[in-house]
Amino acid sequence: MENNNNPSAHKEIGFWRGWSIAVGCAIGSGVFMMPTLLAPYGMLGLAGWLIAGGGTLLVALSLSRLVRRIPKIGGPYAYVQAGLGSFAGFLIAWTYWIACIAAVSGIAIAFVGYLGVFVPQITDSRILSLLCALALVWSIVMLNVRSLESSSRFQLVSTLIKILPLLFMIILGFSFMEPANLPEVNPTDLHPAALLATVTTLVMWSFVGIETATVPADNMVEPEKTIPRVLVAAVLSILTIYLLVSMAVALLVPADELMNSSAPFALAASKVMGPAGAALITLGALVSTLGSLNANTLTAGNVALAAAKDNLLPEQFKRLSDSGTPQFAYIVSGLFISALLTLNYTKGLVAAFTFMAMLSTLSTLMAYAFCAVAEFYFLKSDQPGPERTRAIGLSIATFTYAFFAIYGAGWEIVFYSFMLILMGMPIYALVKK
Repeated sequence: MENNNNPSAHKEIGFWRGWSIAVGCAIGSGVFMMPTLLAPYGMLGLAGWLIAGGGTLLVALSLSRLVRRIPKIGGPYAYVQAGLGSFAGFLIAWTYWIACIAAVSGIAIAFVGYLGVFVPQITDSRILSLLCALALVWSIVMLNVRSLESSSRFQLVSTLIKILPLLFMIILGFSFMEPANLPEVNPTDLHPAALLATVTTLVMWSFVGIETATVPADNMVEPEKTIPRVLVAAVLSILTIYLLVSMAVALLVPADELMNSSAPFALAASKVMGPAGAALITLGALVSTLGSLNANTLTAGNVALAAAKDNLLPEQFKRLSDSGTPQFAYIVSGLFISALLTLNYTKGLVAAFTFMAMLSTLSTLMAYAFCAVAEFYFLKSDQPGPERTRAIGLSIATFTYAFFAIYGAGWEIVFYSFMLILMGMPIYALVKK
């Protein structure tokens, strides 16, 4: 009987599983390409990790304050809905749900691409590539439908495994380093401020995802205490790993070689261990993308469920499985993901992956900005004092960072995001009472 009175008795997610959701979602396919993307910007380009990491830490601290106010399912959506009303809440729920769906589609494509290193026949055939990606997505969807405990346990194990090849690369880089391989500080014609703005937006995709730990709050042990610790620990863990692994790759491979590599981690490992090293890193990339795929799927289902509970999505999204998971939301998400994958494999992969990654990043940045504004609303009713002043400064800094990163995304992706928002308006009109 005591367990029935304990609010944490039936909650499966504690600190480490929450940490694994945030880290597992953030560390995905992006980090494995960043050395190539940052190589043209020299040593100054590595500073983008510090700026994006600092901005993400601001976001984590802002979300930590919000989760103490509203420890409920939905994460960023729940905070915006409570502070700014149903319409703003719907916008964030809609765009954030699409962001997760786009991320899953892109990550599935990346997984199949990495798998092609071991089984070339898969990537040689568009049909086989599509079937493999669909089988992967629906396996993860069914895992989440089955039970939250199975999904969160899988997430913890896959996150711990995916970190191993990154740690292995760090050890290789600093054990066999060639300092002469390090690039110039600024080999470009860009002003340092412009260069930093460019690389900060570039690496932001590798940090997006830490906010996913706030979404399954209903299944989190003491969410108002656990989630803030999870967020800060996740950001610091990710930032440390990214900085060290980027420096390790730069110490092993000259910048001119990195610029032309489609698999910089495998290239760096092959410098020391030959083909065996490249195969090991490729295996790590597969595990990494798998964990990120699961975390984004978990988040997509819970965001849709939270919006439906507030009557901002159709009633069917509140339908749960026998194990208490948002079954209908997962199935619908899987169908949308399947449609995107089918479109991608008929229209071209690389451009579609890049577009979906940027779209997912921008949609998440919008959620960050709206959360900062929602905190302004809540602060109006707080007692004046030093803590309230610090909170105001934190919210201003978080909004400024999100605005800065959105601006850096470029006008084209902002335009398509606006079109995406318009597509959701008929749904809002249909469900609004």
